[in-house]
Amino acid sequence: MRNTLNVRNLRPDETELARLFLGKHGWSHRTGDAESFARLIQNSQRTAVAIQGEQIVGFARGITDELSNGYLSMVVVDDRYRRKGIGRALVEYVMGDNPDITWVLRAGREGAEAFFAGLGFEKSVIAMERQRRK
Repeated sequence: MRNTLNVRNLRPDETELARLFLGKHGWSHRTGDAESFARLIQNSQRTAVAIQGEQIVGFARGITDELSNGYLSMVVVDDRYRRKGIGRALVEYVMGDNPDITWVLRAGREGAEAFFAGLGFEKSVIAMERQRRK
């Protein structure tokens, strides 16, 4: 039996599994403890996982007003599953198909700029940010 990829909404009972997945893939500094991460997920309008067989192999999260603006916050794919279209599928799933929403993101990790450019993102000269405390 072939393990097919399934991209879908994160289920509430998978919240801790998603936190552990993110921690394993270098995002523990952004996930915090189980309670903080559960709040983070609860306050996000869009969360998605990529499932291969029974295993989470990717995660994405977005914050949006559903009408005009969206922020793509996290896109994480297990290193063993990269370059298989999983990141693209997660981003497209989280963004949905409303062409009236302008999506923004921070592409700070190595290779992120080229990846997101392939999805139609462009460098912005008008964005500003106030960084979080370290």
